[in-house]
Amino acid sequence: MRTSHWIRPAVAAVAAATLAGCGLGDPNGSGGTGAGDASAGGEVKGKVSLQTWALKPKFTAYMEGVIDAFEKKHPGVQVEWLDQPGEGYSEKVLSQAAGGTLPDVVNLPPDFALPLVKQNMLLDVAKADPKRASDFVEGGTAAYRFAGQDGTYGYPWYLNTDVNYWNATLLTRYGLDPKKPPATLDELIAAARTVKEKSNGSVYLMSRKPGLMDFANAGVKLMSDDGETFTFNTPKAAALLDTYRGAFKDGLLPKDVLTEKYAGNAKLFTSGTVAWTTAGGNYITSLAADNPSLAPQVVSSPAMGTPPLYVQGLSVSGGTKNRATALALARWVTNAENQAAFARLTSIFPSTKVSASDAFFSKSDGTNAGDAKVTAFNSLAGARMLEPVQANDAIKTVINQQIALALSGRTSSKEALDTAVARCNQMLKD
Repeated sequence: MRTSHWIRPAVAAVAAATLAGCGLGDPNGSGGTGAGDASAGGEVKGKVSLQTWALKPKFTAYMEGVIDAFEKKHPGVQVEWLDQPGEGYSEKVLSQAAGGTLPDVVNLPPDFALPLVKQNMLLDVAKADPKRASDFVEGGTAAYRFAGQDGTYGYPWYLNTDVNYWNATLLTRYGLDPKKPPATLDELIAAARTVKEKSNGSVYLMSRKPGLMDFANAGVKLMSDDGETFTFNTPKAAALLDTYRGAFKDGLLPKDVLTEKYAGNAKLFTSGTVAWTTAGGNYITSLAADNPSLAPQVVSSPAMGTPPLYVQGLSVSGGTKNRATALALARWVTNAENQAAFARLTSIFPSTKVSASDAFFSKSDGTNAGDAKVTAFNSLAGARMLEPVQANDAIKTVINQQIALALSGRTSSKEALDTAVARCNQMLKD
């Protein structure tokens, strides 16, 4: 499990075409009845394969312990654990699917799962295992439901989200209350104006341009119901861009935010020249290594609007020859006890509802890092995937380019959004 797991590789646009070109449909040859017709019933026995993504060597002992316990619980079962490197994982999954060698249980983030779902190559776990869905926070389960597709195609495994981080020293210096940081965009812009005026432009509060998640939080419908076209060129989205354009024109954001020279929001925050950033629940711990003098000055607050959800999950191959055991293994790895143990080893959070009563996640130790962790964990109950899985890196590059043009005033917000939607929709078709 690496930081790169939360960064979507640019594969979704080509994945469906890659699989379709191999002539793959229903892996059972059932004439379209679908892998989702499976049942969770059956004897748990025999061999089954489990594939994870970049967990070796750091989490080898943990995974071997989970597998050993499963095999002990089900005598005679043999689990083959496969772990793929971080780089090229999406291509590896596509190759396995095309070659008919997809493991029985496979670690797939939602964007990797979608092209396989479209080719009817994953099991509908909601139909096969209807009782288990209620075990997870809703956002985690919803991440494996896809527009235009019936069913749920993965068990949420581990999660993360973002919270706001504020440089309390800078807020206080420029007349703002770090105990009551901005909670809306309007409040953020007002506070940014205060910081600019009182710092004579030497410090910024805001240092990033908006994106799809901001549109979603503004109530903009990003995609059509069938998941085939982008629809974010709306008056609400244009109004949001107009608001940011005004802020940029007034000097409330660094000029470099629209150029290739932009260092990034997190780096500017770490350097002490920006007073606000967003990051995961364990950010202060990592910040302590990069800037130990800054870390004690940081306070956190919940994300503005709906918190974003970043999801990793386990899917079951629709072509597995050992469905009962595959389902049992996926349930075992993602049960509350095993998820909680995994989350204690690294900077992620469990997806099970029962974890809400676990004091390790729900109660702070009184430090600012502990407060942030609790803020993030409590946010998970209402967190949702805000960006469509169809928005791969190539598509987001087009969107970001058009947003930059709008903020710079080189084009209108409406024209930028219309252009972005047209180009992105063409990319979905290509």
